[in-house]
Amino acid sequence: MIEIPSDLHKDLLPLTFLLGQWAGAGVHDFPGSEKCNFGQEVSFTQDGRDFLEYTSHTWVLDNDGNKVRPLESEHGFWRIDADRKVEVTMVRDDGVVEIWYGELAAKQPQIDLVTDAVARTGASQPYTGGKRLYGYVKSDLMWVGEKQTPDVELRPYMSAHLKKVVTPEDVARWAKALPQDMPDDGIAFFK
Repeated sequence: MIEIPSDLHKDLLPLTFLLGQWAGAGVHDFPGSEKCNFGQEVSFTQDGRDFLEYTSHTWVLDNDGNKVRPLESEHGFWRIDADRKVEVTMVRDDGVVEIWYGELAAKQPQIDLVTDAVARTGASQPYTGGKRLYGYVKSDLMWVGEKQTPDVELRPYMSAHLKKVVTPEDVARWAKALPQDMPDDGIAFFK
């Protein structure tokens, strides 16, 4: 369910589908790194200003789906202009800071991003840029990331399928919004 917060900055309306807490799993595979399944928690929040705040934490999963250790963490800010151009500033726990540019697809909740600038600390691994595709598909958030280094051409390295996290507060808010004249048996409502 997509809800539009009353204090949402008007410029962010096209990005409303991203808002909320998301959780799921995906696959990580890049030369020189361990191939693994991973779990992910993502948060897109807003405070009335003209950006979404983004946080992502991933961790390696074992064969039973248990957390083994952290994989990557990211924190950033997403903006969109009147022409549906998206810009993202992001910092990652591995010592990389990125500026991403892209756009929201016409008539569908899909965002294509490409790195415009990359800065690395001395401790970070070689990295020269990337691409990402985010899509809202049947109420789920899916994404795929591509990565490039001086030794490896641009190629997919991570992808995930995320579900919206529903909190007890969400359920209570939705229950209060139900019509007062719903049939007692509930079944008639769906006929």
